[in-house]
Amino acid sequence: MLDTILNIYRDFFTGGSLVNNPAAFSVKDFLQILIVILVIAYLYMKFIRNTQSEKLVRGILLFLISAWVFSAVLIALEFQILGQIAQYLLNGLLLSLVIVFQPELRKLLVHLGQTKFVAKNFFNFKKDSKDEQKTNVIKEITEAVKYCSRVKRGALIVVQKEEDKSFYNEVGTDINADISAELILTVFFPNTPLHDGAMVIHKDKILAAGVLLPLTEDPKLSWRYGTRHRAAIGASEISDSACIVVSEETGDISIAIDGILRKYDDITKFKEDLGVIIGEEDSDKTENAFFQNFLKLRKK
Repeated sequence: MLDTILNIYRDFFTGGSLVNNPAAFSVKDFLQILIVILVIAYLYMKFIRNTQSEKLVRGILLFLISAWVFSAVLIALEFQILGQIAQYLLNGLLLSLVIVFQPELRKLLVHLGQTKFVAKNFFNFKKDSKDEQKTNVIKEITEAVKYCSRVKRGALIVVQKEEDKSFYNEVGTDINADISAELILTVFFPNTPLHDGAMVIHKDKILAAGVLLPLTEDPKLSWRYGTRHRAAIGASEISDSACIVVSEETGDISIAIDGILRKYDDITKFKEDLGVIIGEEDSDKTENAFFQNFLKLRKK
């Protein structure tokens, strides 16, 4: 197979019919080149992007293009010996790529060997990547909150619709990490530097932890609510954020939105409402029903 690729390379770039006779370039040739480009782009996005090899790949591609242009110019100027040497160097480099990118090639082969590969990559119309991302965020937050509730570990999480630092004190520590239940539980572990403050989440990232939120000034609020609950209500009064609270004394789970605090006895209902807040369910009917519950609580 490698010999075939090299022969195609030689025919196309080193004096083949397409170079000597541009008129022979057909629609079929264009489609083949387009397919090759699309395959390379897919492999790059799937297996190379955001890896340690990404910069190396960019450098090699730049070198290959430059060397090919250089060899083509030499041959056009009838410097046949130098042009042939440049082409042999390119051929050797192509062979060496198999060794350089052995981990990536192994990853590709493992990926191709997975069951339902075609269905997962080409016929999966049920969920796009954003839906899966939101589902994962909901799952991780719910697991962390459920555990905190069970062991009575205090927690305060601000879920922002739009990134906004104006309503909280910037005393906290920037994190900018992917959301995971383990990281949330680590931040709120007792006696750690960040466990007393609030965690701020936007989309699929934990932006900061240990931040200070403004306390509500509502005089009618019950004395039974502690600092975490008052901070959650206060932040929700002046922003469009939803604030999740886990009580350290009772393990109760609550969400504050628009200055209204709602307590949850059922973790399943909490997960459903969290899905509406984060936007997993885009139905207006579901969202309106969710906020109607808070309006009913306000009237009581």
